[in-house]
Amino acid sequence: LVMKDMPPRLDRDEILELSPGQRYAYDQAEKEGIVHLNELGDQISVQHVFELVLRLKQITNWDPLTNESTKLDRLDADMEEIAASGGKAILFSQWTKTIDWLASRMEPYGALVYHGGVPTKQREPILDQFKHDPDKHILLMSYGTGAVGLNLQFAGYVFLYDRWWNPAIEDQAINRAHRIGCKSQV
Repeated sequence: LVMKDMPPRLDRDEILELSPGQRYAYDQAEKEGIVHLNELGDQISVQHVFELVLRLKQITNWDPLTNESTKLDRLDADMEEIAASGGKAILFSQWTKTIDWLASRMEPYGALVYHGGVPTKQREPILDQFKHDPDKHILLMSYGTGAVGLNLQFAGYVFLYDRWWNPAIEDQAINRAHRIGCKSQV
């Protein structure tokens, strides 16, 4: 069954420059990581390269030393507008550590957390609160929990705070909000 009058999905990529603290941390981690990879010589594996890429991706989310995050600054500005208009947003990250870090920073927007570390019996009440409480404007989710049959079509915005390796997983996440029953553009 195809619903012809389903509102459109608008995808927008945002290119952001790292803050000075993030840039420094990124450059240092990259240099140290490459030195380490070179030291491994013949012992180097794809896993070693993968670990370096993950470390660099995490720094682009936020620098743990300075707590600087260009992504957070942009998210905060977007959430101000979304909350002021009564909207709801879902944010996906591949790391529960990032989600937990964001939770306190998104408190002004009634942030709720939904990831694998949340006990199963608490998950449905969290989703219910997100749907019905007008002061809960953002749901912070992991890609893993967002990929499993959730209907969140009342949320008009989806943020991919960090990119997943597989675009199909990102589409699945976005489609938690963009599905039959949604009333406006996502």
